[in-house]
Amino acid sequence: MSRADTVVVLDFETTGLSPGMGDRAIEIGAVRIENGEVTGRFQELMNPGRRIDPFIEGYTGITNEMLVTADPCEVVMERFFDFMGSSNLVAHNASFDQRFLDAELARISQRRSGDFTCSMLLARRIFQDAPNHRLSCLVDYAGIPTDGTFHRALYDSEMTAKIWLRMLDTIGDRHGIFDAPFALMQKLCKTPKKSVHTFLAAYL
Repeated sequence: MSRADTVVVLDFETTGLSPGMGDRAIEIGAVRIENGEVTGRFQELMNPGRRIDPFIEGYTGITNEMLVTADPCEVVMERFFDFMGSSNLVAHNASFDQRFLDAELARISQRRSGDFTCSMLLARRIFQDAPNHRLSCLVDYAGIPTDGTFHRALYDSEMTAKIWLRMLDTIGDRHGIFDAPFALMQKLCKTPKKSVHTFLAAYL
């Protein structure tokens, strides 16, 4: 069974909230982790075929001028598909990134073979006393050094990867579960917060 410390952690920046409403990806960043170590990175801007609005420019720092010379989404996603391979996937607020990944892959007639899980849902169970579970707050809570450059895809994926590995370490320290399988993390994300200790105790 695939280990939870061997994954691709990814993040999208997009033109809006919903690929179902025609929104497209404008940047993807990803970190490959193997046995708890970062072994690869992927980052590319991508041209969605139309101008982005001023709010998105301000939120991400990605401008229309930057996207003019970027490769189209379809070209970038072919390269990312090769980078991703069959790896299991992690994202913070994964339902958002999963929707965009699946939509962009569908445009190039590809489908991911790895499963998805969510670092935010896991953090709500492992770091229950954090003030909130936004990525920037968790980075501060966990004492991870940062320059504050959030809302760019590679930076956010790198910070998510560090939080993910910190949570796996915490599960090991608190519950004696080392080399946890990815499927366990998926189940834990769906476990009520009050039942987390009982759930993990029963796993051993």
